[in-house]
Amino acid sequence: MKSLFRQLSLIALFASPLAAQLPANAAERIDSIFATYATTTSPGCIVGVGQSGKQVYAKAYGMANLEYAVPLTTESISESGSVAKQFTAAALALLQLEGKLSIDDDIRKYLPEVPDFGQRITIRNLLTHTSGLRDQWAMWGLADRGPGSEVHTIPKVLDLVHRQRELNFPVGSEYLYSNTGYVLASVIVTRVSGMPFARFTQERLFRPLGMNHTQWRDDYRRIVPNRATAYSREGSGWVQDMPFTMVHGNGGLLTTVGDWLIWNDALDAGLLGKPELTRTLETQGKLTSGRTLDYALGLTITQARPGIREIGHGGSTAGYRTYLARYPEANKLSVALLCNAGNANAAALARRVAAVMLPAAAVASADTTPSRVSSEERTRVAGTYRNALTDDWFTMTAMGEGLQVAGYFGRVQLVSQSPGTYRAGASRQFRVEPGEGAVRQIVVTTDEGDVATFEPIKRPELSAAQLAEYAGDYYSPELGSTMRIRVDSTRLLLRVSPDEELTLIPFYADGFRVGPTGATGRFVRDERGRIKELRAFAGRARN
Repeated sequence: MKSLFRQLSLIALFASPLAAQLPANAAERIDSIFATYATTTSPGCIVGVGQSGKQVYAKAYGMANLEYAVPLTTESISESGSVAKQFTAAALALLQLEGKLSIDDDIRKYLPEVPDFGQRITIRNLLTHTSGLRDQWAMWGLADRGPGSEVHTIPKVLDLVHRQRELNFPVGSEYLYSNTGYVLASVIVTRVSGMPFARFTQERLFRPLGMNHTQWRDDYRRIVPNRATAYSREGSGWVQDMPFTMVHGNGGLLTTVGDWLIWNDALDAGLLGKPELTRTLETQGKLTSGRTLDYALGLTITQARPGIREIGHGGSTAGYRTYLARYPEANKLSVALLCNAGNANAAALARRVAAVMLPAAAVASADTTPSRVSSEERTRVAGTYRNALTDDWFTMTAMGEGLQVAGYFGRVQLVSQSPGTYRAGASRQFRVEPGEGAVRQIVVTTDEGDVATFEPIKRPELSAAQLAEYAGDYYSPELGSTMRIRVDSTRLLLRVSPDEELTLIPFYADGFRVGPTGATGRFVRDERGRIKELRAFAGRARN
């Protein structure tokens, strides 16, 4: 215990001289943001702040390991989640600069394992999430082979992609986040450079920049000194929640906040002395409709406030939560955040830190105060709504005197803008379109131009005989997995693995929701009305 208090004291001493360079009361305000984690009984977060090329603040809150009572320090190594994607994109941008490939090349030039879907998928499509390739984690989740259930490898990802017969959507027509694209991107780096992806990035990016604490988790078994253990909440306590996978490139970067600040400084200065590399990474994607995306190459570019961009990315892997952002027009401000607590909202925490550093109302935030809605309106719009194309769905229910939605968009309270029009979060709008005595549909739009239509659905009441029509074994060659469906009294049960059976809840005509998950199954009938197949939907893996 004496040693623990000595370590915590060293953290405080380390933070003090840096805090003297901050705006007035900034250290105290940042401390208040992380007060929940500043204990010896929970995991926590490490924050680093840089400005104009210098680290001006770094501090750790909470514990790196609860079993051995080891506190987090500013030197603790944590895992990146999807913040890693920009490093994968940078490796490809570097190979393009050297003339070894073009980001607009067809990926089958380097990845012949990828099926010919009759459409050209480019490396840029992979990096901007516009390829239409289904997400690996969503697909394995449908087969009950998600993270934690088996050790995944890059060859397994290649095999999974090779099995696919369809895309989520026509190439370039939509943006839909897909980790698969970034795993394939890392394989392209390996094949073009002639060396393992982890070694290439170490020799060409991390070592030249002085990122001496950064490496890929390409082998989860490797001993990594000073690595923080990740935890998630379960019931009233914490449980270990570590990533046991060999897959990297889409995530899996082990690093420190100090190394991340070095990276952001390098991007601001022109990565590796080559400004064109930074420009390439900041080139935003475009859909075939002509709409420009917020998403560039492993980076999201938005406006923190007029004239100030936020260029950043968040991450989530097992119990790790992260965010890395920079604000080039605000004296090159950078905020790096690494948390080993699965309940941490890293993006919100990082933006609160940025707001401290930009005291003139820096980081924009939408009004999220719930609005009062008449009881008649609450009754009229309450219900479940579904997108017939993607099977995404949400419920709209009364929340006190207001409304909330839960489902595909998470759980969000709505802010009324005008009768029948509601705001959810910073950029999403719900517009209720009436029909005869009821809601005809709800149109969901975003400030970026996405439009999706959701129609009301009513849960069907099915007899045991009707449920029996759906019973049987369904094999998916795309997943290499079988779903076994049986009737138990008045319930339809689904089994994918030996240790779990889930209830299929009637959702719409021939459609079912899978127990507590957001996944759905849509049964397809032949011309004689008999069930011939089952189509599964899980957000980032459709149809």
